[in-house]
Amino acid sequence: MVSKRLTRVEESATMKMGSIAKKLQAEGKSVLNFSLGEPDFKTPGHICEAAKRALDFGYTHYVSSAGVDELREAIAGKIREENEVDVSAENVIVTPGAKQAIYELMMSVLDDGDEVILLDPAWVTFESAVKLAGGNPKWVKRLEEEVNYESLESAVSENTKLIVINSPNNPAGYVLSETEQKEIAEFAVDHDLLVLSDEIYEKIIYGRKHVSIASFDGMQARTVIINGFSKTYAMTGWRIGYAVAPAEILKGMLKIQQHSVSCAPSIAQSAALTALSSPQDCVNEMVEQFKRRRDVIVKRLNEIGLRCLNPEGAFYAFVNTSNHGNDVEFTERLLKEAYIVVTPGSAFGLAGKNYVRFSFAASIEDILEGMGRIEKLYG
Repeated sequence: MVSKRLTRVEESATMKMGSIAKKLQAEGKSVLNFSLGEPDFKTPGHICEAAKRALDFGYTHYVSSAGVDELREAIAGKIREENEVDVSAENVIVTPGAKQAIYELMMSVLDDGDEVILLDPAWVTFESAVKLAGGNPKWVKRLEEEVNYESLESAVSENTKLIVINSPNNPAGYVLSETEQKEIAEFAVDHDLLVLSDEIYEKIIYGRKHVSIASFDGMQARTVIINGFSKTYAMTGWRIGYAVAPAEILKGMLKIQQHSVSCAPSIAQSAALTALSSPQDCVNEMVEQFKRRRDVIVKRLNEIGLRCLNPEGAFYAFVNTSNHGNDVEFTERLLKEAYIVVTPGSAFGLAGKNYVRFSFAASIEDILEGMGRIEKLYG
């Protein structure tokens, strides 16, 4: 009875593993969940207070579909100052989460049969959004080797419309080098392609500087920046994201938003405005904690014999399991014998086979306990 388009996509592996974890916990098992992509910190207090004030002031009704003007202005100011892209509030749409922005973009620019280049492995939502919009994903491997003009050339055709990049990256934790981004930009210009630049992890970065591809010559007019508040401010449940796009594309996204979700939650927008306009000490503190956890989990995984590259951003360790079976076998054994939940890498594309993703958005205590359990199995 369901539509054909739904048969093109799978259930979210991350959400599925999270559900398994909750079920096991309800059964009384001592489960350690390293699968979910969300900070384990509470939303900072001053942001919560802003939401309470919004309730007290009665900001509980519909707002403009594109977003509250003050928030759009603040986002545009942030993009100009931090990302060095000359945009105005008219280029900003505020969405109920960054996922909604991605879906709206795909629906706005793709026709049936259009092709989209994805860097393999990639966050599963990209592939699903492409397919739901009638497009076809084309994969270019970017795991332990850099992407370049020639590798992109292998995936392009007359039907290619869009390239998707995500830096810092989920699931692999890499940060695209400036050289890579320049090659992607040159390729996009030469082939007249759009670029979706998912920058949701831009603040969660270790020893590197985030650079937006939209700041490169000739790229602002063909780049859509996707970002939000979920990761930076531990606001996943608030469902507040945004896109910065050329006017024509933004107009299309706005149509979809008007006829689907109407607008992002008014209360969450008030909280987001406070998050953006307040001192960023809370962000720096969270990133310091993530870095400490990264250092611990990467060291312990490699000591156990599970090869793990040092992630340069986000909060994921992408771990090679080839010495202990494929990613699915490894995931199942951890779950059954150690009550540890991780996400199999093959959920993120072919390059992820024989890898698993550990989220280190978990306490140091849980990380150390988890590594101890794994060492008993494989050490």
